[in-house]
Amino acid sequence: MQPVPVYLFLTFLKIGATSWGGFMSLISMIQKKVVEKDRILENARVLEGISLASVLPGPMAVNVVSFIGYQLGGWKGAFISVTAVILPSFVLMLVLSHFYFQYGDVPAMSHFFAGILPAVAAIIISVAISMGRKNISDVSQILIAFASCVVVFVSKSYFTTLAVLLVSAWAGYFIYFKRKPSTALMEPARWKPKISYPALLVLLLAILLVAWPQSNPLAALQRTILLTFSGMSLTQFGGGYVIIPAMQKIIVDGHRWLSGRAFADAIAMGQVTPGPIFISATFIGYKLAGFWGALNATIAIFTPTAILTVIAARFFNRINQSALVIAVFKGLRPAIIGMIVSAGISILWGDGITWFSAAVFAAALGATIYFKTDPALVVPAAGILGLLIL
Repeated sequence: MQPVPVYLFLTFLKIGATSWGGFMSLISMIQKKVVEKDRILENARVLEGISLASVLPGPMAVNVVSFIGYQLGGWKGAFISVTAVILPSFVLMLVLSHFYFQYGDVPAMSHFFAGILPAVAAIIISVAISMGRKNISDVSQILIAFASCVVVFVSKSYFTTLAVLLVSAWAGYFIYFKRKPSTALMEPARWKPKISYPALLVLLLAILLVAWPQSNPLAALQRTILLTFSGMSLTQFGGGYVIIPAMQKIIVDGHRWLSGRAFADAIAMGQVTPGPIFISATFIGYKLAGFWGALNATIAIFTPTAILTVIAARFFNRINQSALVIAVFKGLRPAIIGMIVSAGISILWGDGITWFSAAVFAAALGATIYFKTDPALVVPAAGILGLLIL
């Protein structure tokens, strides 16, 4: 077994380079690798991370990565995991941004993605099946999962998703919580704060940037980038697609950093890359201030909520053995599994199911469920198949 920091970096670097298809695709890759193949984390922990990320602002996928990295390696593990999972998308977005501003166009990838998307849908469904086998054990949980899947598929609103989570948590409490008389009050474990040097370094750099004299125009621009993207990160709930209208209002209508067409292209390139759609911030930062603007915007959009997730996880780890919390998660877990199924169906549904997408979906589902094929191999293979056949 590799040392934990090395394992986390290599694992999330690979996942970050191959997880096309959004939040649920990335989570599916994590579940396949960390839970099923390497067996170093329990299914329940992944579901807890999804639950926590669902009620926190910012990019949900990166928040889950931060949670899992913290569970496996503390603050350092969270920092390494988030950096590794973002790095491939960041590099690819830099390359695409350079060619975009150099030549004014984005290479067509429609056939490649026509193969990738049904394979991603199959991986997501296979993960839901695996999680369901381990976390759904009675009729009540089956009904919660089914209702969650239908409601989230029909309504794409974040508030609907939040309502499903709240109702499922209440159902878990109502159905599974059994009060026990307490014979003694247990003294809560004291929280012993530890210094996180990476987080401290980021904080010091942010303070330095904000405090830099206004007379320096480059520093003023970098400060504006930092405050703008960190503000969006901390105020946008519901994942990647929810941030698009807010980002458009701020970037296009407010600061006028991009035209409407360029903003649409930035979002398109965010979908071309394998990471979260929030990586579009890299494109905007690159347009404003080159490499350092891209790096600043990327750090600002991902770091604040990743730190917030770790802080929430530290608190969560102290209460997750409570009978009340266990009961609540008996309602939450099937709801999340239902949401995962809904995400897979939505991706497969897309612009319509064709013979090719149905065939790729069936082949990918069989490969992941019955032959335990690594999704990191299934997804690129499906994309190449799309290039060859379509």
